[in-house]
Amino acid sequence: MKDERITKLAARLIHHSIQLQPKERILIRGHINTKPLLKELIDEIYRVGAYPYVELEDDEISRHLLLGNVKEQLDTASQWALKKYTDIDAVIIITGEENNAEMNDVPIERHRLQGEAMNSPTLFYVNNRRWVLLNYPTKASAQKAGMTFNRYEDFLLNVCTMDYGKMEAALKPLKQLMQRTDKVRIVSPRTDLTFSIKGMPAVICAGKNNLPDGEVFTAPIKDSLNGRISFNTPTTYEGITFSDIELNFKKGKIIKATSNHDPEMNRILNIDEGSRFIGEFAIGINPYILEPTDDILFDEKISGSLHLALGLAYDEADNGNRSSIHWDMVLIQRPEYGGGDIYFDDVLIRRDGFFVLPELHALNPNSLK
Repeated sequence: MKDERITKLAARLIHHSIQLQPKERILIRGHINTKPLLKELIDEIYRVGAYPYVELEDDEISRHLLLGNVKEQLDTASQWALKKYTDIDAVIIITGEENNAEMNDVPIERHRLQGEAMNSPTLFYVNNRRWVLLNYPTKASAQKAGMTFNRYEDFLLNVCTMDYGKMEAALKPLKQLMQRTDKVRIVSPRTDLTFSIKGMPAVICAGKNNLPDGEVFTAPIKDSLNGRISFNTPTTYEGITFSDIELNFKKGKIIKATSNHDPEMNRILNIDEGSRFIGEFAIGINPYILEPTDDILFDEKISGSLHLALGLAYDEADNGNRSSIHWDMVLIQRPEYGGGDIYFDDVLIRRDGFFVLPELHALNPNSLK
């Protein structure tokens, strides 16, 4: 039986996220197990009068390729990808996770080679093309989130089809406040971190590049971070699930990092010069995402959360940091997770996950739903 929510999701992607126009060329990258959404997208694209192109991916095949890749091979793939993204107007990327541990035995050097090679085409489409990234419900992602498949499917489809126009309007005062702010202070259990965002742009994320969505991001001045931060949300990176992460900063650089996988974490942090610096700071506000699912597309938007990303800064809020990694780490500050405060220029703006300034009350869950 056809699920009308998938039809609605396809329309949301084409008309809200991508805003596709007749005769435009759009690439859809999806896993084999995302076919129901792929078919709806193709039909909707044809109704617009545009031209769809499709690439199917498979985690097992990707792993086999990664295990043997060499620089010369990846350079060719990078050139092809750059030409491909030059030729199209928009990209939809749909992940359909099959096995969270599929890449566990791939050496970190292989990941580094691929990250470096594909950095150029990725940055090209991120900065020059309309794009959106989302996940499709699978049994693997439901298991990782600790939900039955039916519950997870309902959760994903409902949060991806919420009213993002209302969210976008509510986020504008937070964007304006962040762009007037110099000093940020984050206080939580085992956390007291300060940094500057003076002069940095702030970017609203309300369903244009990610589904689900719900954040405003910027970037710290690269050398301004001092103090420590402890993250209370697990994060999976390169097939390894990290928890109990604590980072200590001095003049912007991570000088000490601990987690449940210290050796693996520090190998990632030593990949290149930029991997020990921060490329993004963001505040999450989605009222329908309350608990971690070990899926960063969801977890970085959790209501009452914030996150920092190690590594690469985005062009829209560019602090100059360059790296082959971009690793998001999430701190939830609602009371059941230990609480916490965010201060802008020594003024409290959010306590225990709830905004206290009148101009930001529309971002609290009961107002945003």
